[in-house]
Formats: sequence, C-alpha cells, structure tokens
Amino acid sequence: MNRKMNAFLRMVPLALVMGTIFFLSHQPGDSLSLPKIPGADKLVHMIVYSVLAGAVFVAWSEQQKDRNPLALILFTFVFCFLYGISDEFHQSFIPGRTASVYDLLADCAGAAITCTFWARWRKKVIMIKYQ
Repeated sequence: MNRKMNAFLRMVPLALVMGTIFFLSHQPGDSLSLPKIPGADKLVHMIVYSVLAGAVFVAWSEQQKDRNPLALILFTFVFCFLYGISDEFHQSFIPGRTASVYDLLADCAGAAITCTFWARWRKKVIMIKYQ
C-alpha cells in the first residue's frame, strides 16, 4: 500500500472520534441521559478523550513515533486540550449545555492517562526491540 493511502487510513479513527465528540456535544442537554451516579459525566469525558488521544497516536507513522516520542506525547496532550476547549466552547451555544472547566480537566485527565500508558508501552517495546 502506498504511503499516502496508509497515512489517510491512519487518520480515519481520529476523524471518527472527533466527529463523534462533535455530534454528541451538539445534542441538547435534555436529550442526553447518563446514569445518576455522581461524576458519571466526568468519567465519560475522561474515557472519550482517552480514546481521542489513542486515535492521535494511531495517526502517526512508526517513523514519526520513533523520531521523537516525547514531542509526540506533548503534541497529543496539547491537541486533546485544544479540542476540549473547542468542544466546551461549542457546547456553550447548545440549549441545555454549558461550558465547564471541570469537563475540560476531565478531558485532559483522559488524554494524560493515554499518553502515560503509551509512553510506558513504547518504552517497553523499544527495550525489547534493542535487546
């Protein structure tokens, strides 16, 4: 498969996750039903942005991942943070929805969890690769 097609296919999960977040954020507040568990909405934010961070990692080629893993981690976290800001801003225009710093913090926590797991997994893979 040629490189351009491969790069395009790696971007598909990222586009799907971002599109899903946008779609869900565009739903009026009264149309969403979460369990009546305290903090359930924050847990959902963490999970969704953890998946977003994973999709960002998938979008990069192995050569890019090998070149500078720390920069990739930083880029992924900042990307998720900025998308979280845009998501909260978007929600501020939707009836029954509000922008929340706490939602943004949950988004960042989810992204940070995935970044941490990726860094640890990547370190193990590199150690095995060069033994």
